[in-house]
Amino acid sequence: MRPSDCQRIIDRELLSPDGATHRRAASVPIMLWGPPGVGKSQIVASAAARHGAAIVDIRLAQMEPTDLRGIPFKDGDTVVWAVPRLLPDAKRHGACGVLFLDEITSAVPTVTAAAYQLILDRRLGEYVVPPGWVIIAAGNRHGDRGVTYAMPAPLANRFVHYEIEPHLEDWTHWAIAQGIDARVIAFLRFRPDLLFQFDAERQHAAFPTPRSWEYADRALRKFEGDPVLLRESLKGCVGAATAAAFGAYLQHVAALPDPRRVLAGEPVTMPQQVELQYALATAIVQHVARLDRAAQKQMLPAVLAVARKLPQREIGVMLVGDVDRALGLPLYDLPAFVEWAAEVRDLISFERA
Repeated sequence: MRPSDCQRIIDRELLSPDGATHRRAASVPIMLWGPPGVGKSQIVASAAARHGAAIVDIRLAQMEPTDLRGIPFKDGDTVVWAVPRLLPDAKRHGACGVLFLDEITSAVPTVTAAAYQLILDRRLGEYVVPPGWVIIAAGNRHGDRGVTYAMPAPLANRFVHYEIEPHLEDWTHWAIAQGIDARVIAFLRFRPDLLFQFDAERQHAAFPTPRSWEYADRALRKFEGDPVLLRESLKGCVGAATAAAFGAYLQHVAALPDPRRVLAGEPVTMPQQVELQYALATAIVQHVARLDRAAQKQMLPAVLAVARKLPQREIGVMLVGDVDRALGLPLYDLPAFVEWAAEVRDLISFERA
């Protein structure tokens, strides 16, 4: 499943039938499966943030059964359980939120057994999960070579299960919004096979994942002025072979024209190599995304003009699509769009991703 599809599912769980941010009466516990670095935790956190919902992140792998169940104490002739403060409380955390049970497959069986009632019945002894809260769990698959336990059938049957796989377009949309270096995005557009490479049978300390490419972006920001440190840091992020390919790419894109000059219509030589066209298109998207709203609207005809000039028409389509998703402006209403679309009508679809 694409990460964007998973986000839509969580959105539906957080929305009531009237569209308000509140748990549906039909909400069910969700289990997210996926390889390391695919962004499971980030998907849940971003969904909660979009709805202004609180999130209580409980790492079950770091807990003992009493951490979740509470500690018993004597109350007269009976024993009661003290409710842990980490569990969601409407007064402390808010009426709406996500109870996120991360690393559930890495928790010892005694801890997951303590979570059975919490997940299915939304209660644990005297404690009751507030009605506006959604329960989501996440974990690595058993074959991912992580510290995992097989999920017991009674626990598995308490969830609706979704398996998340990396998806380049979803990651690109997120990366543009987050300001990830345009060269990282363009390189992965050119080499989509390197967005995620994980072989559980030949596991290495560093390998490319959506998470490790975010670390590579940070390495670029910190060490670009020191080639030795940059090379070693990139190896530590995405592995030696991928870092070598990315390093060679960085050397090629150094001579690209300034996106501002290209958008201004100044006489510049458009790159002929496909990988450099990817880089230029991505740099243009990020430049326009950093402008204020009024300037973005004024820049749209120039973006379409560049799309028409790119030697690879497919990259021009990618450029326009990225700008449309990043800005959300009425691009389709421009006369220049009609002219451009007529030239590439055999390549485009008018369905938004």
